[in-house]
Amino acid sequence: MTQTPAPAAEPISTPPPVPPPHKHVSPLLWKAGIPILLAVSGFLLPTPDGIDPHGMAMLGIFVGTIAGLILQPLPTGSVALIGLAVAMITRTQEPADALAGFSNSTIWLIVAAFFIAEGFLVTGLGERIALHFVARLGRTSLGLSYGMALTDLVLAPATPSNTARAGGVIYPIIASLSKLENSRPEPDESRKRLGAFLLLTSLQVNVVTSAMFVTAMAGNPLAVAAAAELGVDISWARWAIAASVPGIASIVAVPWVMSKIYPPTVKTTPEAPKHARERLAASGSTSRPEKIMAATFGGLLVLWCAGSQLGINATSVAFAGVAVLLVTKVLTWKNLVTDTGAWQTLVFFAVLVGMASQLQAYGVIGWVGDKVSGGVAGLPWLLAFAILTVVYFYAHYLFASNTAQIVAMYAVFLAAALAAGAPPLFAALVLGFIGNLFGGLAHYSSGPAGVIFGSGFVKTSEWFRIGFIMSVVLIAIWTVIGGAWMKLLGIW
Repeated sequence: MTQTPAPAAEPISTPPPVPPPHKHVSPLLWKAGIPILLAVSGFLLPTPDGIDPHGMAMLGIFVGTIAGLILQPLPTGSVALIGLAVAMITRTQEPADALAGFSNSTIWLIVAAFFIAEGFLVTGLGERIALHFVARLGRTSLGLSYGMALTDLVLAPATPSNTARAGGVIYPIIASLSKLENSRPEPDESRKRLGAFLLLTSLQVNVVTSAMFVTAMAGNPLAVAAAAELGVDISWARWAIAASVPGIASIVAVPWVMSKIYPPTVKTTPEAPKHARERLAASGSTSRPEKIMAATFGGLLVLWCAGSQLGINATSVAFAGVAVLLVTKVLTWKNLVTDTGAWQTLVFFAVLVGMASQLQAYGVIGWVGDKVSGGVAGLPWLLAFAILTVVYFYAHYLFASNTAQIVAMYAVFLAAALAAGAPPLFAALVLGFIGNLFGGLAHYSSGPAGVIFGSGFVKTSEWFRIGFIMSVVLIAIWTVIGGAWMKLLGIW
């Protein structure tokens, strides 16, 4: 190897150049410094009238924890536990209140659904479903995108990790199909053949399927719990019915719109169905574990839909499903123990739900809601609500997680909407839907976005352009079709 000659030494009298101070600032330092500064500021702020003396300190710790979850100086679970420790050691929260989130049934619903989703992966049922759709719809690039969309829709009700759906089932299939059509991340001509279109379309579909079911994205049950704190009850079936028509309309529209604004250069894919059939043949007939998984999943859907009529809690239904999968050995205890996503979710959400409940008890949520609603005071409720929802939607450019924004802002904006006179159930559902639909705005907007960006198929400039266009499309569909459907249902 050829070595570069060393530069001549400078005279002794010349001091070495001093690099700018910011060059020495470690990324970890500022990523940790900002959350700490926000947390400390809460202890220094004056307490407004009507708020418990500990309220602003709790707000500071909560905001600091959210900032830590966004900036990630440490892993998610670590940040949450540090926030928990600070809240307890400063007596801002008593231990019983700080740990109350760990007994929250909504959070355990999410954990149980993670376990159920694991069943789709370990049995191979998720991949089999996708291959069947490809075999039937995959003769064109548009048909392939609809096949992936239907796969996502089928898996969504029992997969609270939209990242697991996108990364564990959909992405491997698309990667295989792209390779079959000689579409790779580089060069541009190759990625634009098929891979970029299928992947970015799958993301825009994923945000829709996540919005259609309470159990399709981990933040949705938190929105339901926050709405309940404000006196608005949302059942699993009520959410699903309200989202069904705009959701189906979106699934029909999104691949077609994407084929117009971000078209692949390959229009026909005659080899894809053959490839899918070969993989299905190689996998053999449906296995016993797959059949049990499919039957259990079907039973869960029935019980979740009829739960309110039968008086069965959704969390109880989910754990019954997990029990069936364990008894039949579709899942093992090791599958559950090693599902780090489920356990990290438990810690992360339990801490934040405990903090959010404490903020509600201290009167902080109501106070912030009053301030936000003051900005639209005097306007007709429909106009006020439209302004609040648009702000809530595009504020997601500041967040790297759907759940982080839901935890930080959902209750505040719902309180503001209620104060403006919006129908409670309508406002709670719309804000709940939005908590998913903004996940395709940018390459950092959600877990699935991160998976797809990491593939290298989609350029950063394309993310912002396509993300914004599709956000307008989705807002139009969910406002016009969704609004009319919910009006017909009597929700507003």
